[in-house]
Amino acid sequence: MNIALIAHDKKKQNLLNFVTAYEPIFKEHSLFATGTTGQRIIDEVGLDVYRLQSGPLGGDQQIGAKIATNDLDLIIFFRDPLTAQPHEPDVTALLRLCDVYQIPVATNAATAEIIVRGLSNGWLDWRTLRDSVGEYHD
Repeated sequence: MNIALIAHDKKKQNLLNFVTAYEPIFKEHSLFATGTTGQRIIDEVGLDVYRLQSGPLGGDQQIGAKIATNDLDLIIFFRDPLTAQPHEPDVTALLRLCDVYQIPVATNAATAEIIVRGLSNGWLDWRTLRDSVGEYHD
């Protein structure tokens, strides 16, 4: 599956800790990340990551485009709810796209853990069961 990993500045270390803890699961999937987050995962965890732009410089929109073209299956976005973000409209649009296109999204470690454990148990395999027009079936 294609997984996007994103973190606001004050949550980057939390995401790195999370990815390190679940590295055996993440290494089995294709990873995408916004700028600095992606570089830190490469440097500190050693996973292969396709890096996009930094979030405020268009990375959130690049992730959104991948959602709209069905090129992502899961988003893990450790958000900082206590710090104003200058690109908050981009973040809101990204979360809206996840809802529109039925993309599982976790915005904190508790939810991310449930989703990643489900991923390893095959609970997200429905993402791969789409027909020729990109529709998902129950």
